[in-house]
Amino acid sequence: MLHFPVLLEESVDFLITNLDGNYIDCTFGRGGHTSKILRKISPEAKLTSFDKDAEAYEFAKNIKENNFTIKHESFNSLSKYFDEGSIDGILYDLGTCSTHLDNGDRGFSFMRDGPLDMRFNIKKGKPLSDWINNASYDEILNVLYSYGDEKHGKLIAKAIIDFREKKRIATTFDLANLIKDCYPGSRKKIHPATKSFQAFRIFINNELNEIAESLQQAKKILKKNGIIVVISFHSLEDNLVKNFFKPQNLEFPKDIPINSIMSQEFKCIAKKIRATEDEIDINPRSRSAIMRVFKKL
Repeated sequence: MLHFPVLLEESVDFLITNLDGNYIDCTFGRGGHTSKILRKISPEAKLTSFDKDAEAYEFAKNIKENNFTIKHESFNSLSKYFDEGSIDGILYDLGTCSTHLDNGDRGFSFMRDGPLDMRFNIKKGKPLSDWINNASYDEILNVLYSYGDEKHGKLIAKAIIDFREKKRIATTFDLANLIKDCYPGSRKKIHPATKSFQAFRIFINNELNEIAESLQQAKKILKKNGIIVVISFHSLEDNLVKNFFKPQNLEFPKDIPINSIMSQEFKCIAKKIRATEDEIDINPRSRSAIMRVFKKL
């Protein structure tokens, strides 16, 4: 299946403020945003993309422009490569790449059978199957609540414990079907395993912590008036981004006349930009996307 980069025109239009600048695409994926940026910036500009997925890294080698570099690392390693105040713009396209969901062998999708893995970087850590067959009821429940907001988490956690007493949970269909079998009522539009698969994917890849770590580094390496564009796909990501860029209240001793002021490092210059109906028709996965744009003051 083809990969369609979400909010492509809108994100790159906000990102590029200096045609000769230094830019970062934090999530290469299949290079949709990267290719668009390269077409827009000058040959004197620089673009560095990151992706910890080995397949994405190999795919990026097809790009031959001299001003492009690909790093086979998570985007929480920005500070390893860039000095403070050296970057004009940073783009985050969070979540999974379409190719992850379309390839059953990667173990991300409840719609395609395959080994229950879900790791973006298969050379690091352990697949989800190892964890889910050994985790306690409380550990499983905590993941379902914390990362999936799954209201039937107790039923699902118990079903997982019961299933693995008879048989190891080894495939995506093992997990998807046991969730479907225990799920109360009928859900015609959304598969019962949707929130659970999201929760387990976020957990096994440490996604929220890596986003927070990367944003901390991004704000330091960004130039004054530099731009950060973030495309989120669920409320956990979006809330993390909103709260990170929220003005901070600075407190002072009571004997100082001004007891508190708001410290604002960034200004939100665009919020809750969503895909158009035309884009959603072409790429239904763009329906949940929310883009926010921040400028460093």
